[in-house]
Amino acid sequence: MWQLQGRGTVQTCDGLSRRDFLQVGTLGAAGLGLTEYAALQAAGAVDPKQDVNGIMIFNLGAPSQLDTWDMKPNAPAEIRGPFQPIETKAPGVFVSEMFPGMASLGDKISFVRSVFHTAAAVHDTGHQMMQTGRLFSGGLETPHVGSVLGFLKGRRGDLTPHVVLPEKMGPTGGNLPHGQDAGFLGKQHDPFVLNADPSAKDFRVPDLLPPSDLPVVRTDRRRKLRELVDGAVKEFESSPQAKLMDANFEQAYRLMTSTQAREAFALEQETDAVRDRYGRNRFGQCLLLARRLIERGVRFVTVNTFLTVFNEITWDIHGSVPFTSIEGMKKTVAPMFDQGVSALIEDLDQRGMLRNTVIPVLGEFGRTPKVNPAGGRDHWPQVWTVWFAGGGIQGGRIVGQSDEIGGYPVDRPTTTAEVVATIYRALGIDLDHILPGPQRRPVPVVDSGVREIRELF
Repeated sequence: MWQLQGRGTVQTCDGLSRRDFLQVGTLGAAGLGLTEYAALQAAGAVDPKQDVNGIMIFNLGAPSQLDTWDMKPNAPAEIRGPFQPIETKAPGVFVSEMFPGMASLGDKISFVRSVFHTAAAVHDTGHQMMQTGRLFSGGLETPHVGSVLGFLKGRRGDLTPHVVLPEKMGPTGGNLPHGQDAGFLGKQHDPFVLNADPSAKDFRVPDLLPPSDLPVVRTDRRRKLRELVDGAVKEFESSPQAKLMDANFEQAYRLMTSTQAREAFALEQETDAVRDRYGRNRFGQCLLLARRLIERGVRFVTVNTFLTVFNEITWDIHGSVPFTSIEGMKKTVAPMFDQGVSALIEDLDQRGMLRNTVIPVLGEFGRTPKVNPAGGRDHWPQVWTVWFAGGGIQGGRIVGQSDEIGGYPVDRPTTTAEVVATIYRALGIDLDHILPGPQRRPVPVVDSGVREIRELF
């Protein structure tokens, strides 16, 4: 949470100083930075005619391919699970009966049923690869797709380019980074993180407080902290980084006091009918908020369906407590998800926004083909399903195929890097563009000659 307090050496007309921002590390949280968009456009690195936005839905916990979007109704009972497939609006394309809303929109959705990776079967590694295209190593973190988009195309008006809702991913067992930051691009390109539940009755965005909220009562503890920080600030002001700070300061202040920004987060302006349609839960209201943000100028929103696998029921259906079973997924997770995503796709389509908003729906791996003794399924990165809608993606398609038990790809094996490359392609980002970092190109598949999943376009 940003707190702007105290006096500084360089003040705006509202009495807010550059030093005040330094005291809380605001720029990293705001995702602010200088844009080279005009130069990049002139060099052909970005396509101005393909100004596509993105809403990434990340299914933390990893949905079971066999019980959702790659069912095997002819497999033995211990493989196929308890659910029946239903045909979508796209003839010959089936999904689980748990997703009637998605089924009604089958002509707008395309599935990739052959995604795999060969890294460790832990949540964190999948989070990294599916949001950045790479597995982190040697302390080097690859930037999230949304941060790369923001770096290349910059902000629109007062709004930061990339927002994460409702919070960044929390602990999932591996104690590793999850890939939701700007990585080697630098903290100034990190996303703005809501850190609030938009379904709460008293929902507000604490980091967008108006100037009248700035004064606070100082305590002795804050005074001592300030003395320490003042020394660091003095040292900083003589450093090369100060120039970047000066350039970004006015933009940061403008965001925090912006009518445009507060308007974008004002969910109370939506009708009760619209809010009910998305679902009066954290996930549903995050999707509605994502639509508002994109509508008002944010380029990319990442929505985490869940925040951790440890203290809430998620897609991580191991069966035993504290996890849920396959049947438990039907009662809790699937209805919430189906309602929210179908509302989002319909809403964007009706508003004429779907064609220039790509929606990648991802997970970190799949689940074991065989149901375990606890009535759940365990981690399985050998194959799983992701899906896309909007942003130039052709609906009603199936790319790739898993074997008869949903255990391995048998047609068109698809790497996590290819999935990320597909998102970049939809966003109009040149995969050959050289980034200012040690990994150079946005995704490594370019180096091996393999690019996006072209069958989707």
